[in-house]
Amino acid sequence: MPIYAYRCSACGHAKDVLQKISDPLLTTCPACAAEAFTKQVTAAGFQLKGSGWYATDFKGGGSSSAAPAPSTPAESPTAAAPAAAAAPSTPCGGSCACH
Repeated sequence: MPIYAYRCSACGHAKDVLQKISDPLLTTCPACAAEAFTKQVTAAGFQLKGSGWYATDFKGGGSSSAAPAPSTPAESPTAAAPAAAAAPSTPCGGSCACH
């Protein structure tokens, strides 16, 4: 359950309250009984540290299989097809140094 910070705008009383998300908001100040108790906007209570989360981080078995690196356009088969089509039609196929 989340902890919410409340503050009374009438007397300044502040209190952290553990309540469900579905619970109604508190409006009555426990210190002065005024109807000025409002929920405050606060920062998250946790931080993620480290280099990041990956798809392979929590898969069972202790295997260290990494995801394949993305291919560069020069390595992809679709990038090689236009280069082959642009080669001159010579007996050597344009792959020798004579052309």
